[in-house]
Amino acid sequence: MRRDVLDLRQFYASPLGQAARAMVARKVLEAWGDGHGLDVLALGYATPFVDPVRAAARRVVAAMPAQQGVEIWPGQAPGGKNLSALTAEDALPFRNALFDRILMAHAIEESPDPVAMLREVWRVLAPSGRVIVVVAARNGLWADAEKTPLGHGRPYSRSQLAELLRSAELEPAGWTRALYVPPVAWMAGWAEGFEQVGSRLWPGFAGLVLMEAVKQTFAVKPKGSRARIARPVLVPAPGVAPASRGLHPGTLEREP
Repeated sequence: MRRDVLDLRQFYASPLGQAARAMVARKVLEAWGDGHGLDVLALGYATPFVDPVRAAARRVVAAMPAQQGVEIWPGQAPGGKNLSALTAEDALPFRNALFDRILMAHAIEESPDPVAMLREVWRVLAPSGRVIVVVAARNGLWADAEKTPLGHGRPYSRSQLAELLRSAELEPAGWTRALYVPPVAWMAGWAEGFEQVGSRLWPGFAGLVLMEAVKQTFAVKPKGSRARIARPVLVPAPGVAPASRGLHPGTLEREP
């Protein structure tokens, strides 16, 4: 069962949530730049992390699963545009190959069918597009912090996440870790220091794994049709003994 959108919003308004927001948003900015001219989808509850690209991107919209609930985003004044929508996980209301970038957070961990969700991501992702999936790290402290949204659902190791992406024909292209600060409220102010030291000394204890993948596309080979052809009759060349025709086993040479 998914966490309610109100719980998610409350967490990301807290000091710990703001630390998580800053660390993940930084990784997104490093991977995608400012997103100039791109169409971006924030899927799950990824809106806290797309602010760095929203100003320069051509379009940024949010899709939130029905089991989670939806909130008005980006929270403009009355009369402003709402850019978020309530959607089914396995039937996104977007046309094929629409988005250049997709960011997934609080998405597959609590999904009843993560492969079906990722296949929808494959469908709406442009052929040259990229997706970043953010999940709780299996061996990190945050996976056991049930008072936070990261302590719910299925955490993943790097290899498990890569295998899941490949099952949806998304090829992993890179990965990183984030959120080294322990899930303790009074330590939130030291999050930046933990991030700098933890990435060097304790890389396996990060709270989050972020993996970027690209869309796999395959050329479809045309189905061949059978046709009858005349079989040529080979006549030995004049002066060549019959036993000398053809290459005997072991006479082939390797290409240099």
